[in-house]
Amino acid sequence: MIREVRYYSQMLAGVYSQTRVRGVSDPASAIREQMRLREERFLDLAQQRVFQNPRNPYHQLFRLAGCGYEDLADGVRTRGLSETLAALASEGVYLSNDEFKGQTPLIRAGREIPSSPGDYAVSVKSPGTVSLSGGSRSAGNRHRESAHFQVYKEGYHAIENAEFDLQRRVRIQLRPILPSSMGITHAIRAGRLGQPVEHWFAVAGKMADSGHYRAVTRVIVQAGRWMGAPIPFPTYLPDNDFSPVARWIAERKREGKPCALWSFVSPAVRVAAAARDLNLDISGTIFLVGGESLTEPKRAAIEASGSQVYPRYYINEIGPIGFSCRSMRHGDGVHLFHDSVSVGSRIRIAPLSGQPVNSLLFTNLLPLVSRFLINVEMDDTGIIEPASCSCAFSAAGFHTQIRDISSYGKMTGQGITLFGTDVLRILEIALPERFGGVPGDYQLVESEGERQTDVVLRVSPRLGLRSTVDVREFFLDELRRCFGGSLAARLWKHSEGIEVLVEEPSFTRTGKVLPLHLLGSAAIQTAAPAEYAS
Repeated sequence: MIREVRYYSQMLAGVYSQTRVRGVSDPASAIREQMRLREERFLDLAQQRVFQNPRNPYHQLFRLAGCGYEDLADGVRTRGLSETLAALASEGVYLSNDEFKGQTPLIRAGREIPSSPGDYAVSVKSPGTVSLSGGSRSAGNRHRESAHFQVYKEGYHAIENAEFDLQRRVRIQLRPILPSSMGITHAIRAGRLGQPVEHWFAVAGKMADSGHYRAVTRVIVQAGRWMGAPIPFPTYLPDNDFSPVARWIAERKREGKPCALWSFVSPAVRVAAAARDLNLDISGTIFLVGGESLTEPKRAAIEASGSQVYPRYYINEIGPIGFSCRSMRHGDGVHLFHDSVSVGSRIRIAPLSGQPVNSLLFTNLLPLVSRFLINVEMDDTGIIEPASCSCAFSAAGFHTQIRDISSYGKMTGQGITLFGTDVLRILEIALPERFGGVPGDYQLVESEGERQTDVVLRVSPRLGLRSTVDVREFFLDELRRCFGGSLAARLWKHSEGIEVLVEEPSFTRTGKVLPLHLLGSAAIQTAAPAEYAS
């Protein structure tokens, strides 16, 4: 309780700072300046936050790789940042996702390096918005984005506004309430850009388990409104019913007001499906989605309503990675924001599937971020290549794209991130202790449903379960025990997106039973061992 009070107090302070900080008169020029100085600023960050800080785990990684600051600077200035980062990754200067999260020891050259998520944090001088990473982390990993970083990101959204001519559209959002802060921060940002969110739809869960989230959300929204931010109060959807969103969009269309909807991918699909089921005309609507991979079936389901859908790629610990443009009408490609993040890749074996994947590596380049990370994996895979389109993002200098993005070590169904290490504890320890059996008798499968990403919990018939309802409720209760886990349980219950089936877990071709089957777990991409975007 004390932790949550502190968390929401910090969030309220962040709302105040975001409403008060002065904007940039020319966001495009700030982005161009950062592009011009990205390598020098990276070196400054490395010197201050790594080489001058022996307690930073990267300090030890660089020492073991035999790379001092002068070596790093010489490499960046002669070979370029991308090639230098690739060389560092091959020498062990990188972090796997579990190493960064503190789930597994950080070991290089036979030595264990003390490491925890807080070791990579940088104090934020100005108050900022605090947010929770992932939907289910035992300690509730949080990070704070400074108000100045929020202002810098407005440049990306200004480019997006121009690309999709969003000034002509009514802006609405289908976003979760607290403990997620994205609904609040998006509304503040939109208001600062002169395009306020007109309506906020949300999934809230039952009062018994989510009543305090509703109450605190209302308090923070009301406080933000007193501060002058045009944040709408959320409208809560009935269980497993997305038709109110479709009806609202259809009504605006009848009034001659086309809409743009910000949402996770699966809820966006449900809105489009509801419109088709009810013969509602929402054609011409633009869906701007994220949180999970935009697969071709999901894209087709949204476009069947006459709407258009464009993905956005965002990682809580890093920031915005890239946005899609109008030319990206297939797959889930986005323009890479290489002013603020360098993205490379390396071939590795996925821990859950045992298959080779093209694992993406991320490096922060902005001095405004609250964490400085070099070559960190987030258990995502994708292909990095040149973007060949003429759009507002290309005009701003973003000539590289990432496509075929998926996750190989975490579940992202319906936009809520559950890391494999968290779910494995429930599947291999908690469930067997409660209902019997051993690891291998329970398997969680993420699959493409007709209208959303569904999650199926398979339970071996040999356990002789009398009620799958008990297993389902126990599994969701275990998620709720984690800080923020109620958000995942809330959304899955609302959309009826989780089901328990009494059937044998499936085997791989080699006879293994994998406790987790993810949409991206079998993705095999082709790339050099360490390849970086220029």
